[in-house]
Amino acid sequence: MTTLLHDIARVVDCEHKTAPRTEGEPYGYSIGTREVRDGRIKLTAAKPIDRQAFEEWTRRAVPAPGNLIFSREAPMGEVGEVPRQARVALGQRTVLVQIESSQVSHRYVKYRLMAPDTQLWIKRHSAGSTVLHINVSDVKRIPLGILPDLLEQERIVEVLEDHLSRLSAGSAYLNAAKQRVRVLTKSVLNALIPDVADYPAAWESTTVSKAGTVELGRQRHPDWHTGQNMHPYLRVANVFEDRIDTTDLMEMHWPGDTFDRFRLEPDDILLNEGQSPEWLGRPAIYRGVPEDVGFTNSLVRFKAREDVLPEFALLVFRRHMHTGRFRQESRITTNIAHLSATRLKKIEFPVPPIDEQRSIVETAALRLDGAKRLEVEIARSENRAQSLRRSLLSYAFSGQFSGASGGPGTEAVEEPGDEIAPPVPEGALS
Repeated sequence: MTTLLHDIARVVDCEHKTAPRTEGEPYGYSIGTREVRDGRIKLTAAKPIDRQAFEEWTRRAVPAPGNLIFSREAPMGEVGEVPRQARVALGQRTVLVQIESSQVSHRYVKYRLMAPDTQLWIKRHSAGSTVLHINVSDVKRIPLGILPDLLEQERIVEVLEDHLSRLSAGSAYLNAAKQRVRVLTKSVLNALIPDVADYPAAWESTTVSKAGTVELGRQRHPDWHTGQNMHPYLRVANVFEDRIDTTDLMEMHWPGDTFDRFRLEPDDILLNEGQSPEWLGRPAIYRGVPEDVGFTNSLVRFKAREDVLPEFALLVFRRHMHTGRFRQESRITTNIAHLSATRLKKIEFPVPPIDEQRSIVETAALRLDGAKRLEVEIARSENRAQSLRRSLLSYAFSGQFSGASGGPGTEAVEEPGDEIAPPVPEGALS
């Protein structure tokens, strides 16, 4: 007989308000949905709170080791174990899962919630047109399948964690490689475009607003999810550094002539208005694909004036992102930094003679080519690691694990540094 989550656990909803951040010594931490990832709680990204806030936000239940925190929205369906090394309270859109049966392993339940079939059930029972969420009543009904006895649960967890630890080691390698790429990119951009105080005499020192036009995208609204004038749009999730991902385009209704105002044109530069601080202002050039697409107010559009090459402007914005210049002009809400169009307009912008701009663009392309190729390989390896992780979780709860090594499904797992680690293009990190 299938066991539902509420059969073996108490599910406690969060306070529906935001705990205030403390600037003093933290008594505890508020755990929002962004801090819950891949079975873990990221304390380094959590909001510090004082004792008064901690006590107020734990009136319903005090999270303890052995409990799980589950995110209901943005993102939906993530789960992590309550850490032992710090006091934590529930942030908005999370619930606490307290296992009440002595015959159930909380780690088994954690991985069961992460399993692909469970995640599919969660998605099918979600609600919301703009941001998907799952109601607390549905969280309680999440099916966990037929639970094996406690000894078998612990054996499955042991085998699963043995393999997941190898994937984690491979992921750590990828993260280190990504950091090296970022350092390389920053050094190249800094060498080509110096600080404002060091601009050459032949360069014009101006601001973003005077180097082109700046415009915030159109705000989304539930009333515009359907209509007669539907067009796709780009949002923050589509815009990466020097790359636009169109695999997940959304559409909305554009009444009257609003689409003409927000229609993107080739060589428009899009910058993230809201992001984690280190990626604030992440820019990319729209190169005309797909056609007839707009953009929302999670993005800012920059149109370069005639004597500014769009490719050079992109380098300036990438340099500002990597050096933290955008972050200096941001305002931060929870863990998201925002760069308004007004603040962006005031940031310094160099305009060298047009021939020098072309030379800088060509030099940057040569120096950053290896880094770009390495980024592609890292992304492929990360996707493969995610695929392997999903496969492991599927095998774990389909009765196909037969031991810490060997058995159906385990042959799909490579050692870190094999298929997980990307090959380094020649000269990429030189």
